[in-house]
Amino acid sequence: MKADVENSTLKLFSDIKQMIATARHKVAVKVNREIILLYWNIGNRIRKDILNESRAQYGKQIVKKLAEKLTIEYGRGWSENQLRHCLRTAEVFSEEQILSAVQRELNWTHIKTLSYINNELKRQFYMEMCIIEHWDTRLLNERIGSMLFERTAISKKPEELIKKELKQLSENKKLSNDLVFRSPYFLDFLGLADTYSEKDLENAILSEIQRFIIEIGSDFAFLSRQKHITIDNEDYYIDLLFYHRSLRRLVVIDLKLDKFKPQHKGQMELYLRWLEKYEKRNNEESPIGLILCSEGSSEHVELLMLDESNIKVAQYLTELPPKNILEEQLNKAIRKAKQLNRLNDETD
Repeated sequence: MKADVENSTLKLFSDIKQMIATARHKVAVKVNREIILLYWNIGNRIRKDILNESRAQYGKQIVKKLAEKLTIEYGRGWSENQLRHCLRTAEVFSEEQILSAVQRELNWTHIKTLSYINNELKRQFYMEMCIIEHWDTRLLNERIGSMLFERTAISKKPEELIKKELKQLSENKKLSNDLVFRSPYFLDFLGLADTYSEKDLENAILSEIQRFIIEIGSDFAFLSRQKHITIDNEDYYIDLLFYHRSLRRLVVIDLKLDKFKPQHKGQMELYLRWLEKYEKRNNEESPIGLILCSEGSSEHVELLMLDESNIKVAQYLTELPPKNILEEQLNKAIRKAKQLNRLNDETD
């Protein structure tokens, strides 16, 4: 009798707990929707009714006075900066875009952060990735600060192809290889000394596996280190083996201390074909390989046509250069890749 009462109570408690959690979530979603729409509408009203005036100073004075009056009436939260955030959001996003963002559960801080990304395609990239990978606002800021867009292969494509791929991402909620893999990877958190071995690098990654997965992407799941395989009675060891949930692929990560060399391709192909034959499940796509090197070798990658294969080559950095130098290097790589794409198109 006592056990029955206890079991019934636990079942009832569990059901009611779920009901409360569901109701709270619905309320939070509704509140979030109304807050974002309120801020966007305020910004839109300011934009239409005041700042269309040709006198910029006049508009600034109006926003300042309006903030003072709203603060007196409603208290903190209506500063001049807040009104300018509202205005910026209305300038950048259409009502349709705002409604879409709200329905996909982005909050005001997400929207506000995204609105200050000047490039429209870059802004759309971060918005879609935010939604797909469920980034909180702290991670969104980190991704923007680390120039994630510039490090992905998609940034190096012509604008029309970027638009097409982002549209597919929005509609199908499916990541492509060009959105998942990037270069360089930032591994400065490993704390490696000036000189280290491949084993040191591997050990450091495993001791910081959570931060490593945050850097390479949240859909990666770690499976194994030094996975032993045997081919023709010879032993081979795969450095790191992951699984990517969205791509539905096994992912081999091979660590190299030097520049990419052609023989690395052959070694990776061997690993991938073994995994294809012995480890791939029926519902999975073919395995993919990522060769992480300490230095880039773009011409080798181009001549071996690795971008068209299941093998990706990327650089990793254990120490970050100054941001302005990094930004210059990434933008230079993007310009070079787009120029090459144009030349290839003209040749075709």
